[in-house]
Amino acid sequence: MLPKLKAVFFTQAGSEPPSQPVRDWLKKLPLHERQEIGGDIQAVQFGWPLGLPLVRHLQGDLWEVRSRLPTRIARVIFAVEGETIYLLHGFIKTTQKTPVEDLNLAEKRWRQLTSKRF
Repeated sequence: MLPKLKAVFFTQAGSEPPSQPVRDWLKKLPLHERQEIGGDIQAVQFGWPLGLPLVRHLQGDLWEVRSRLPTRIARVIFAVEGETIYLLHGFIKTTQKTPVEDLNLAEKRWRQLTSKRF
């Protein structure tokens, strides 16, 4: 069975080589946490559209994958367009609400992606 959505990491323009912030963030995490988050992203790829507890709508085109790790909580903010899930920002959650800075960063990255195509 093939996934419904192809996963694409946001690529930071202007850096050599181009960086992929979500992939870079994931690589810094312990293996068991990377596997948990990767499994949750894969569940979204195969099961889209999904809702709580795994996926929550944030605003506009932005959604979050909600990963429960053994000792903390991780989030990956993404957007879906057509048959592609764009992974925009990942972070460890330390507050009840999604921090405005994280939301703004993901929104900025999404605008960068969409402005290049239209």
